[in-house]
Amino acid sequence: MLHHLSSRRNYPFVKVNCSAIPLGLLESELFGHERGAFTGAVAQRLGRFEAANKGTLFLDEIGDIPQELQPKLLRVLQEHEFERLGSTQTIRTNVRLIAATHRNLSQMVEEGKFRADLFYRVNVFPMTVPPLRERREDIPLLMSHFVHLFAATDEQTDRSDPRGSNGTCGDLSMARKHS
Repeated sequence: MLHHLSSRRNYPFVKVNCSAIPLGLLESELFGHERGAFTGAVAQRLGRFEAANKGTLFLDEIGDIPQELQPKLLRVLQEHEFERLGSTQTIRTNVRLIAATHRNLSQMVEEGKFRADLFYRVNVFPMTVPPLRERREDIPLLMSHFVHLFAATDEQTDRSDPRGSNGTCGDLSMARKHS
């Protein structure tokens, strides 16, 4: 929503789930690599910072970024530049960063598990969303949203397959009954 209502809406919105990418590949995923930079790097690959240039980069689970990669992330946020793995050429980028985590980053800073200077760079406009268990009044609204979303998807699926063409349950009567 932040991206779509901003002046960057005509540029890319790139998402990265930092906890879903193996630690050894996260640097390459974020900053890209040159051919031959490591075993298996058979071609040049653009990183997510490069792909999101002029747009928005969403780093989900930023608290899972390893400490050895945090200085490189800090550099791109401060200096707006980085190098691909295996390259000496500096690449400039202009990216709005949105970060999310389930971890307590300020506690991680105190424990020495997250860089304080990086924390202050990503904690510019913090938003805390309480867990759903603490806001049960939102459940009917969320159910209604997802019922309508999946009902629209269901209308576009093949009716001869009871699961629908996308492999989801084609019968939403149970969900509709509870909305």
